[in-house]
Amino acid sequence: MGFSLAPTAAAAGYRLEAFGTVGSTNALALERAHAGDPGRLWLVSKHQQAGRGRRGRPWQTQEGNLAATLLLVPETGLKHAATLGFVAGLALSDALAAAAPDIRIGVGIDGGGLAEGRGRFELKWPNDVLAGGAKLSGILLESAMLDERRFALAIGIGVNVAAHPHDTPYPATSLAALGSTCDAERLFLALSDAWVENERLWAQGRGLAAIRERWLRQAAGLGSEVAVRVDGEVVRGVFETIDEECRFVIRKDDGERIAVAAGDVHFGAVASV
Repeated sequence: MGFSLAPTAAAAGYRLEAFGTVGSTNALALERAHAGDPGRLWLVSKHQQAGRGRRGRPWQTQEGNLAATLLLVPETGLKHAATLGFVAGLALSDALAAAAPDIRIGVGIDGGGLAEGRGRFELKWPNDVLAGGAKLSGILLESAMLDERRFALAIGIGVNVAAHPHDTPYPATSLAALGSTCDAERLFLALSDAWVENERLWAQGRGLAAIRERWLRQAAGLGSEVAVRVDGEVVRGVFETIDEECRFVIRKDDGERIAVAAGDVHFGAVASV
């Protein structure tokens, strides 16, 4: 079957453009915004040739995987809009649970100490979804000013559905490797539905406290040893929480708490990087 929106998404005014092959769904979304698109537009493909992750890193979208971008022209400020990445993580986690309920995954940190039996999808700050400690999905937010007051936001979501890369510096996995028969179309249908509910909870930023609470219940590595690389320096300690602005809070050995707005997080055995 082809890509389609969930009825809840269509009723909420979302639209869909699907492509057999695309360069970058995020780049295309921002092009649409500059051309006057009002937003609430999903752009999806099963083959993305020029995808990218955080800090300009490449993101591989092999044939059969899901590359999806939601274009928004938010009415809220950029600071509040940035927290939509956490909304996206929760929506994807909900969609995975709905579209692939039969897979069995362990619970681990960066691939270490996996538990046997049925597990859960975990959210790694700020923008990854893990399955059994291995990266299943990445989320990338990009913005562009449209005029002096308005900006466009592209929320890119890449999911390893049919295949995953094997040459990464971190463990990676795919739905197929986890034994699921879920395809990209089925997952996107569930994602477009789950987004509506989670965005409604977010409520233009007014519901951020509820989003934060939900996110923390699925947080990878909460209470564990971590190392965060920030601007070339490494900060070590215990992952204590995310604060009201969704910053990553580390408690160092001396009790000092540091709130990190952006950085690369490593857990457990690799926290000495």
